[in-house]
Amino acid sequence: MTALPSQEGHVLVIGAAGTDIIGRAETTLNESTSNPGRVRMCHGGVARNIAENLARLGTETVLISAVGNDHLGRQLLDHAAETGIVIDHTILADDRPTGSYLAVLNDQGGLRCAVDDMHVIEAITPQYLRDRYSLFKGAVAVVVDANLPQKTLSTVFSLARRAGVPIGADPTSKSLAERLEPHMGNLWLITPNEGEAEILCAERVPHADREQAMKAARHLISQGVEIAIITMAEFGVVYATAESSGHVPAVQTEIIDPTGVGDALTATLIFALLNDIPLDEAVRLGTLAASLTLQTPGSVVPDLSLEMLYDQLR
Repeated sequence: MTALPSQEGHVLVIGAAGTDIIGRAETTLNESTSNPGRVRMCHGGVARNIAENLARLGTETVLISAVGNDHLGRQLLDHAAETGIVIDHTILADDRPTGSYLAVLNDQGGLRCAVDDMHVIEAITPQYLRDRYSLFKGAVAVVVDANLPQKTLSTVFSLARRAGVPIGADPTSKSLAERLEPHMGNLWLITPNEGEAEILCAERVPHADREQAMKAARHLISQGVEIAIITMAEFGVVYATAESSGHVPAVQTEIIDPTGVGDALTATLIFALLNDIPLDEAVRLGTLAASLTLQTPGSVVPDLSLEMLYDQLR
């Protein structure tokens, strides 16, 4: 297994940042018509969410992303800087608007469908990353989401490998997960949900089928991944390495908003592992962060801390 560096340096997070627009129905959701409900906006994007969670947990975090040179983009960057994220290397694009994610939730808070417009991320080119190789050399870990274009994603892996830095990945969605397939042998950590795991393993991973999810996690290990985490919503998380495997049940809680739940788990896992917390305990902390995020009307718990997580763990 990759020897993780001591916690001296930053975590480099690369991927999407944008605006989340979340609509939750107040009654049974009916398709092909308007539904009464509540609509709100918040800062989002997989990489940005992960970066904010890491920063709130006390990790030095550098974000490489791209937003439009517009009101939403500037507001997003101001907020990121306020949370402690280093945003100096995030692009303000003049030719594209800030990315957005539009989600429709049913009256129970479950995601029914979503549309993701992150075309601005194409501003992050391979050369842009090569020009910032020093950020890779100074990192203790690199984290990517699958919103990145394929050539840019390949460059991330190449630079991380050259710098000798472990890399974790969030597959982001079923439609984007396949972008990670060429890089499985270079992954320290991957955190798909069941649907994304199906794409990466090319076999069915039915919801709530713990045995099949564990089989998929072990398949990812056989492909060269060092730590495979598969999330199963209310049925918890399975994890596997070459030496061990296990299941951690979810913390049952009221669902206010599922947006950012997986990102909270990913960030907390990375924080815990970089601080020498054993894997099973790290996964438990991750599920607690996910549970707290479910109860939050936004993509990140604004007062997240390690103390809060351990208070919940006791």
